[in-house]
Amino acid sequence: MWSGESETDDAVLWDIACPKRPSRVPGVTMAGFRDRGLTPPGFRLIPHPAVTLVLVFGGTMAVEDAGRRWRGSFVTGLGFGEALRVLRAEGFEALQVRLSPVVAHAVLGAAVADLDGAVVTLDDLWGRDAARLSEQLGDFSSWQERFAWIDGWLTGRCAAASRVDAEVAWAWHQIVAGRGAIRIEHLAAELGWSRKRLWSRFQSQLGLPPKRAAKLVRFDHAVHHLVAGQDAAGVAADGGYTDQSHLHRDVLAFTGLTPTTVVNEPFLAVDHIAWGWPGPRNSRGRPHRTPRMHSSTERSQGPTSGRHSAPKSHGFGSRCGA
Repeated sequence: MWSGESETDDAVLWDIACPKRPSRVPGVTMAGFRDRGLTPPGFRLIPHPAVTLVLVFGGTMAVEDAGRRWRGSFVTGLGFGEALRVLRAEGFEALQVRLSPVVAHAVLGAAVADLDGAVVTLDDLWGRDAARLSEQLGDFSSWQERFAWIDGWLTGRCAAASRVDAEVAWAWHQIVAGRGAIRIEHLAAELGWSRKRLWSRFQSQLGLPPKRAAKLVRFDHAVHHLVAGQDAAGVAADGGYTDQSHLHRDVLAFTGLTPTTVVNEPFLAVDHIAWGWPGPRNSRGRPHRTPRMHSSTERSQGPTSGRHSAPKSHGFGSRCGA
């Protein structure tokens, strides 16, 4: 245990702390990371179906995305590509916040639509407020204080912000409920919208088109089943891929790796500690296989299984995180 707040694992690169209580905002998960002096240069950040805030308040963290480099706190959009890497990480402490795109719209405002898989420094996004945020985190003596303070800050931003359209939020939750194996035209039909209208509203409010969102959610399930030890052929069949080569192309597109090699990535090795996915490891250090697993997106948003009717009253924004 690390300071009574987190377990450590010799197989991972960082000490990790987790909140003792869930966030007051549905669709938000958090974890704290402290460098153990083992972080290799150039390791990949694996895409997942969330907008991610990385709040660095100690040490050094520098990232590179498609040849561009940044230092310090940053935000990544949904489905960032395989080019995103941490070039240098020394003695850092950072609090990572994963936001459902429905929540991200409230927290980041219109800026979320411009991310589309990109990386933006918080200095560019919020100016001096970003530095004050990091300073505040550094002033606290425990991770639980940091989690509680950030949770209050997020709650306040959500309460004061505009919300995404109820129809857009419903479409996102349907994509998550279907694990990405859902036809976008069917969602549009249930809403009584044209495919073009859903595509436009979804991308302008959540930051990427619905078809790519579905592809990302499906990939997230697939890669975690691979990490849990399921063979690629079974993952492809269970995940709604046309065949194993289809799975191979998706994994390659999102990570630059194959289904065989992606399971060894350090970023995925911490999921059972930081985000509770895919579960505790067995005696050989591999995660236990379970018959039914949920992605980090499903956990952060609560139960989403089954079909839900499209919103009957159009034009009303959804509750933040709902």
